[in-house]
Amino acid sequence: MKNRKPVVVTCLVFMALLLVVLPVLSSCGPAAEPVKVLKVGITTPSTGPAAEKGRPLAHGNLDAIEYINNELGGVNGYPIEAVWLDNGYDAAKVVTNVKKFQDEGCLMFTTVSSKMMSAAMELANRNELPGLACFTSPILYRPPEHIYGQMPDYGDDALAFANYYLENIWEGEGKPRFALHLLNNSTGSGARDAYRAKAEELGIEIVAIEEHTTTTTSEMESLVRIREQNPDVLFISSTPAPTALIIKNAYEMDMYPGITIGCAHAGFTKVLIDIAGADVVEGVYGTFPTVLWGEDVPGMAKVVEYCERLHPDDAGNMDYIIAWAQSLIIAEILRTALESVDYETLAKGDLAARQALETQGIKKLKDYAVDGLQGPVSYTPGDNRLTKYNRIYQIADGEITNPSPWVEAPLIKYEDYEWFDAG
Repeated sequence: MKNRKPVVVTCLVFMALLLVVLPVLSSCGPAAEPVKVLKVGITTPSTGPAAEKGRPLAHGNLDAIEYINNELGGVNGYPIEAVWLDNGYDAAKVVTNVKKFQDEGCLMFTTVSSKMMSAAMELANRNELPGLACFTSPILYRPPEHIYGQMPDYGDDALAFANYYLENIWEGEGKPRFALHLLNNSTGSGARDAYRAKAEELGIEIVAIEEHTTTTTSEMESLVRIREQNPDVLFISSTPAPTALIIKNAYEMDMYPGITIGCAHAGFTKVLIDIAGADVVEGVYGTFPTVLWGEDVPGMAKVVEYCERLHPDDAGNMDYIIAWAQSLIIAEILRTALESVDYETLAKGDLAARQALETQGIKKLKDYAVDGLQGPVSYTPGDNRLTKYNRIYQIADGEITNPSPWVEAPLIKYEDYEWFDAG
């Protein structure tokens, strides 16, 4: 009994020594290497007044990156790490998000809306952080700096629809009379500026311009003013909820059917039909820069597979296609850059890395087909729209259908007009 205490003390000392020595021994073994990733920032309005668009767009972005990483092995073997942040369709939040992207070493970032990119562009241009926006207005890249458009912009939408109307619908004499109903931000101003620049050349007359907010609850008064001008066309450039409200109000006032209604692509999606009702929007025209849901193109099978498995509520929503395509374009930018720049250079995520990505990635894009989901992607010096192709669709029997051939949108140098405000 008298020898038991020294034995206990010895055991305790031995155990204490083990606790000291084991970490040292383990540190001598081979350490796990950190995963080599390529960071990009993604911010979407998944809450707030544009959430009906932001949610499916976020899903499309992130589902496509999951597909790229899991099935394609990333980009040249390097997974894409998406730093995703909601912005609530709030300008202050998106600026905070972009600062975070830069601090975390993201090589580039994306937004889905022109409004959010308008808020981010000063910071991004100053720090040469390349930005890619799905939905764009000319103010984002006229004159061109470090912000790029994934697709034709709202000005391109307006002119594509006007040309289609003149060639396929208008049967009157003289100039058709256009009324514009525009969201009170860059979504609306892009269409306004296009018509201001080209209406006379096209041979159309703009007889009314009205604005609305994302949270509008009635546009009866504005439509009364528009009706007094006896327009042939009502063109709406907005997001789905206000677009649906305006068309419903026009329907309730017996303005529609009667006039032709056309929509820019931000508001022309399945959600528009869901909100307004199929009967109300029957016959409405709209522009959209992707193929139809389920169309026979190489990339559609994976779009449908991932959507139905991960986010089935988004099935049929062409916004999901837009964001999926955006992530494919990100991967192609990274792949193209890695042809000329080593991984270690890009992985630093500093100014030199961002410059390398832009000059060796974005500016070397050439005829990338985006799996057939949208028009081909190329960079043209002086034109930061990466895709120039659009389509005109019509709603029939509750479906977006009747696609026109692809229409190429010409470059308009808005900055050459003295009235143009580049912000």
